[in-house]
Amino acid sequence: MRIAYFTNQYPAPSHTFIRREIVALEARGHRVERYAIRPFRGALKDPEDIGEARRTRHILRTPMIRAFASVVRQALARPGPSLKALGIALRFARTSGGRYLHHLVYFWEAMILADWCRRDKIDHLHVHFGTNPATVATLAHEIGGMKFSFTVHGPEEFDRPETLGLGDKIRASSFVVAVSSYGRSQLLRWADLGDWRKIEVVHCGIDQRYLSDDVELNRSDPRLVCVARLSEQKGHLLLLQAAANLRAEGTHFELVLVGDGPLRAEIGREIERLGLGGTVVLMGMISQDDVRNEILRAKALVLPSFAEGLPVVLMESMALKRPVISTYVAGIPELVQPDNGWLVPAGDLEALTGAMRQALFASDVELFRKGEAGRRRALERHDINKSAAALEILMARPGII
Repeated sequence: MRIAYFTNQYPAPSHTFIRREIVALEARGHRVERYAIRPFRGALKDPEDIGEARRTRHILRTPMIRAFASVVRQALARPGPSLKALGIALRFARTSGGRYLHHLVYFWEAMILADWCRRDKIDHLHVHFGTNPATVATLAHEIGGMKFSFTVHGPEEFDRPETLGLGDKIRASSFVVAVSSYGRSQLLRWADLGDWRKIEVVHCGIDQRYLSDDVELNRSDPRLVCVARLSEQKGHLLLLQAAANLRAEGTHFELVLVGDGPLRAEIGREIERLGLGGTVVLMGMISQDDVRNEILRAKALVLPSFAEGLPVVLMESMALKRPVISTYVAGIPELVQPDNGWLVPAGDLEALTGAMRQALFASDVELFRKGEAGRRRALERHDINKSAAALEILMARPGII
């Protein structure tokens, strides 16, 4: 098959799961084009991301004369579907609270995307995230007639399904992927009963970097690591309060925060206010190899999220035999269970502090058992080759409309 992957920005440091899917589908003999609305705004650290950037076409980097030519070609070749797509864009604009200018831009982008798919002879267009990229893909599908599908991760799609027109997008698609059973349940809420059969669970996968057996138990340093975008939903500020509680008890440990995002400055100020400068390391963005090494150096990974889909870093840590501390949110309890980690109620400072204490003082035997159980569960549920095979089957079948 000739497949196109499309999303808002690609490649991006937090979107390694998209790259893994693409590479796994290519390994199965498919040709995969990379399309995105825009490139990542920051600096790419990972060599594989840098390589992917060279292979990706970005709509907003297309020279205006070429973009205009794409729009004209589609308007002349498919005037009726183009006008229908414009009407759908205006309907999306109304349900989104009157964001007409945004949706006229999405229509323009959809005309370009449809032209790319036609010129590249794309059999199937797959989109990650049910937000604006799925809007553009829905319009492009109406214009060009190609099959399309999209993966919903959450939590943003679950926070505002009506303004995103989630039900309309499901109705137009060939199928929709949820990354957890919880995610599928949320999609069922907004899909017509007749569209329920379109909604499938396909787990995000981990690749060979995390599948090798040469990982050992860390028996030395009392270190915890958190790998996540520095945003409100990840719970970093509560994590710092828990770290301060442990420090006040006299517990000596290191907490490494890997990632970047809009809360970086506030997190830095909170580290200083709580006197955690000697305990918390704010590392910023690093390469995937360095992320792996930081997980291996830790006794456990901690991710006290307030809202989620199903974080890929949890399965990565478990595959590396490092137990995880996380919250009873979204799809997380489907992966993290008592034999492979610690789950606490989201927002519960005392419970989070207690779980971190248990991880830091756990015996080597307990850490080994949890690590082995976590690896088994991660490999059983999140092998990228199995995920790619499931997507291949879904993409190859006739669209369900």
